[in-house]
Amino acid sequence: MKIIVPMAGRGSRLRPHTLTTPKPLLKFAGKSIVQRLVEDIVSVCDEKVDEIAFIIGDFGSEVEDELVLIANNLGAKGSVFFQDKPLGTAHAILCAKSCLQGNVVVAFADTLFSADFKIDKSHDGIIWVSQIDDPSAFGVVKMENNIITDFVEKPVKFVSDLAIIGIYYFNSGENLSTELQFLIDNNIKDKGEYQLTNALENMKNKGLKFSVGQVNEWLDCGNKDATIYTNSRVLEFNKNNNLISKKAKLVDCNIIPPCYIGDGVEIINSTIGPHVSIGNNTLVKNSTIKNSIIQESSRISNTKTQNSMIGNYVSYEGKDCDVELSLGDFCEQK
Repeated sequence: MKIIVPMAGRGSRLRPHTLTTPKPLLKFAGKSIVQRLVEDIVSVCDEKVDEIAFIIGDFGSEVEDELVLIANNLGAKGSVFFQDKPLGTAHAILCAKSCLQGNVVVAFADTLFSADFKIDKSHDGIIWVSQIDDPSAFGVVKMENNIITDFVEKPVKFVSDLAIIGIYYFNSGENLSTELQFLIDNNIKDKGEYQLTNALENMKNKGLKFSVGQVNEWLDCGNKDATIYTNSRVLEFNKNNNLISKKAKLVDCNIIPPCYIGDGVEIINSTIGPHVSIGNNTLVKNSTIKNSIIQESSRISNTKTQNSMIGNYVSYEGKDCDVELSLGDFCEQK
């Protein structure tokens, strides 16, 4: 089994947090988005995952090393491929063409999920979907008897409310590779890009059968508010685990669970929680913080905040009044 993770986009809707850190590498509750994604997928695979391929932009060698380590820690080979231009989902996957062999899971690194399933190999593939109110911004499927009859990319008119969440299983990576290459060779685009849904439609028309997979909860990390909400859900999923490091220093403070508090964190005279993630080596004093994400090595004081995202190496001194913050890495504000 191979897992392919396209993640070349930096995440413009999450600026300023993605100006220095690619969106899939943003952390909450102690792990990056992409680490959580591949861990969850490995947990539902009923066979060994031997390779995890990450398709990235020019993120630098430090990011590449981090991704390889994530794969290695799951007992898999980590491979890094590059997508130099944003030419669409089909083009992104084909950047890892050498990995399109045998059983393949494709998972786009801007989504997380909560589910309890195992991969059913009785059909040619599985497309995981979620029922949503407004499907116009997503690829959607139509189905009969749990078999997909149509794939439509970002429908202008209502077709279906079953949105493709960005996780796919294929019995044959070779079949997928052939169809993706066909789109490129024949310059077949949809809305200006090479779309995976077009390849899926071609495969379906040739007789391949795709079943629908359902998730209990689909968690988006597309913008600040969505990411903060996802943080709260992940903390709830893990609330029975020990989320507070023994290497944290808590002085005259009140922690309202669930919260994640990393190594070397120091919290003084503050109320934290619920649903707060604080990264390693951050200092918080004289503050009240809830429903927020604070990254590593930051210094926060004299503030009351909620629904906030604060990056790495931030220095923020408030005025003891209620604020909602969105501060990128290395920001200093008094």
